[in-house]
Amino acid sequence: MNDEQTTPEQGGTSDREFGLRLGVMAAIMLLFCLAIVSKLLGIQVFDVKKYRAKANRQYEVMVTETARRGRILDRQGRPLAESVESISFYADPKHVQDAGATAKLFSDTFGKSRRNYLDLLRKKKRFVWLERNVPVARAGQLMSLKIKGVGFKREQHRYYLNVAAQLIGLTDRDNKGVSGIEKSFDEKLRGRDGVRIFQRSATGESYPAPDAEQVQPLAGNDVMLTIDADVQGILEEELAQAVAEFKARNAMGIVMDVRTGEIIAMANYPTFDMNRRKGLTIDQMRNRAITDMFEPGSTFKIVMASAATEALHWTAQTPVDGHGGSLMVHGKFIRDHEPFEAMNFQKAITESSNVVAASTAMRLGAQTFYRYARALGFGEKTRVDLIGESAGMLKPVSRWGSMTLPWMGYGYQVMATPLQVIQAYATLANDGARMKPFIIKSVTGPDGKTITEHEALKVAQALKPETARYMAKEYFRAVVEKGTGMSAAIEGVPVAGKTGTAQKLHNGSYQGWRYYVASFVGFFPYDNPQYAAIIVVDEPQTAYYASAVAAPVFSRVCGRALACSLEMQKRLSMKAPEKELLDRVSTVVVPDLKGLRESEAARLLEWSGLKLEPAGSSGGSVTSQSIAPGTMVRKETKVRVSLTRRVQEK
Repeated sequence: MNDEQTTPEQGGTSDREFGLRLGVMAAIMLLFCLAIVSKLLGIQVFDVKKYRAKANRQYEVMVTETARRGRILDRQGRPLAESVESISFYADPKHVQDAGATAKLFSDTFGKSRRNYLDLLRKKKRFVWLERNVPVARAGQLMSLKIKGVGFKREQHRYYLNVAAQLIGLTDRDNKGVSGIEKSFDEKLRGRDGVRIFQRSATGESYPAPDAEQVQPLAGNDVMLTIDADVQGILEEELAQAVAEFKARNAMGIVMDVRTGEIIAMANYPTFDMNRRKGLTIDQMRNRAITDMFEPGSTFKIVMASAATEALHWTAQTPVDGHGGSLMVHGKFIRDHEPFEAMNFQKAITESSNVVAASTAMRLGAQTFYRYARALGFGEKTRVDLIGESAGMLKPVSRWGSMTLPWMGYGYQVMATPLQVIQAYATLANDGARMKPFIIKSVTGPDGKTITEHEALKVAQALKPETARYMAKEYFRAVVEKGTGMSAAIEGVPVAGKTGTAQKLHNGSYQGWRYYVASFVGFFPYDNPQYAAIIVVDEPQTAYYASAVAAPVFSRVCGRALACSLEMQKRLSMKAPEKELLDRVSTVVVPDLKGLRESEAARLLEWSGLKLEPAGSSGGSVTSQSIAPGTMVRKETKVRVSLTRRVQEK
């Protein structure tokens, strides 16, 4: 029997093959280990931020906590705009178990289509908003349910007292100012938002991340205006009445402190409901008192009268010629509303003679007339603390035509804003010193400390003090005592001022176009002026002379303002008004309370001088109110409200 034998050569070959195979396997294992180490290095060292962020997205949610926007206050510290609480619902679509049922629940609650919510819940995102800024009362039922994957946060919703709409402006749904004071002072009002980071458990429940830095929100600053809410409300009410009575297109008004330039009230009509914005247009939001230019007509005669008094040294008794009420200048007629003959300068102003104004302007000369117009603030912005102000239009002398000067003498061929016109008369009332109009009184931080405080600023000495005092007494006081402004008189308070009735230009001509702007601007008391006011009524239909349209509105606004403002009474050293006079201004508008918490509703009613009478669970939200929003009632009236039960936040 022959046994098989292995030669040494064969054994060596087998060992070499084994060693080679072992080496290959070792190399493969080494490469595999290197790949693993390389990947681990990439994850743990080189790409750590990328993978950490990816992991965080899977179990962390970052929620912005909106800072409480600062308040806008009137000069007495009463809130005109304040942020109140609302509810916003959000979802993590990945953790919503039954999207269909959830969508139906939201659809039944808020009235939107089920498809709307389904589309949101099927998005491949970890965070979607389902509803924003929902009133607490409307959100109460959903807040009490534990819907897997759905949460809510309390946000700030802007609520307005509903006065000075165009002046104060609005915020958008993200609490950012988009018009008025809200926009121009957005940076100061907005504050700094906070950030809250939540982590999810394996079951999808959210809880604050223990190791994450939670940034607390910082409330915005409060902005105090020079506006008096009571005077503002009176001005708005009277403008609305004037538009209705005279079937006018719109109306504007301003009340100003002549000594400091503080604006006490600034109103436009038509206005809008600041808390109900459906259908609101850009045109409605425009603050016409500073944006709209118009030919001022006879109120511009302050320029002619000032220049004649100082440059020509005319007095009230200086004789002038009315030319029978008609004067031919460069082939064009200038006419008066009645045929005036020879008279003194005072009568020419009190009766508002265009013929005398035109001839006086020509005697002054273009350069002198232009200098006084600029000195009184025409043709340039007042630089009030508001966006959108117009500079008006006062052409340089080099661009004047043959008729520019005579027409400008009685307020044509020049454009001005209501703010520019009242600034000119406030300058006259303030011994010729032109003050910068302003509307921001101060800015205060969340801690109550004053950050900035506005001080009165003198821009120029436009007229000599003696000139201003003489004109106030001899010319503009006489207008109200015995001239075209008699209906602007205020009982017990001496008023000075001027009417203006200007025909509107249409397609380059005044012919065949019977639309006017009626205005009255005045100040009181004329012998120690403290306040000025202007009323402008655009395109009145049933009457158009300012003496019948604007002057009576001035009288009612200022008379009622004096009756309700203790500050004005003190400045004028007036005795307390009779009770029946105060009763005329003791009605207020009932605000809309639905959706507000009990404390917020009580505070809002307190602003308006009303009282809350709750019915229901203490601390809940208002579901209904006994007096409809917008109703006029007497101060101290009780408004009964129904409250929901209080709901705890998840």
